[in-house]
Amino acid sequence: MSRCRCKSPLKHRRSVARRRHAFSLVELIAVIVILSMLAGLVAFKTRSYLVTSKQSSAKVDIRKVCEALETFYAMNDRYPTSDEGLEILVTGTERMPDGIIEKLPLDPWRVPYQYNMPGKNGPYDVICLGADGSEGGTGANQDLSNHDDASLQI
Repeated sequence: MSRCRCKSPLKHRRSVARRRHAFSLVELIAVIVILSMLAGLVAFKTRSYLVTSKQSSAKVDIRKVCEALETFYAMNDRYPTSDEGLEILVTGTERMPDGIIEKLPLDPWRVPYQYNMPGKNGPYDVICLGADGSEGGTGANQDLSNHDDASLQI
């Protein structure tokens, strides 16, 4: 038993009770609630960064596909038809046995980019339909094309 300077046994028990080193259930629940709220806030704030990074990645891919389409045009004096699609960029020809690009990229949501020729605002459209995979939308569901951003236009 530890030494206590208390003279009465009642004071000795109170002294021992004050020295406990455990947390109560209420204290533990309060800490868990606070940590859960912080984790939710962090998840909410980082989601917008994830969406922005996926959209930036899609813009880079669209730019690469547009450059490959321009290379195809320079070699063949025409753009691929909608029936030929983007697949013609990876198939070998006599001039380029390995194709213009190694493989077709998928958008950040793992869906192939759409190609339309003729395009609505130019000779062709390269389109990413966003997270929902359908036309229209805002935020993560926003559609991206080679005509949306001046940096994507060639």
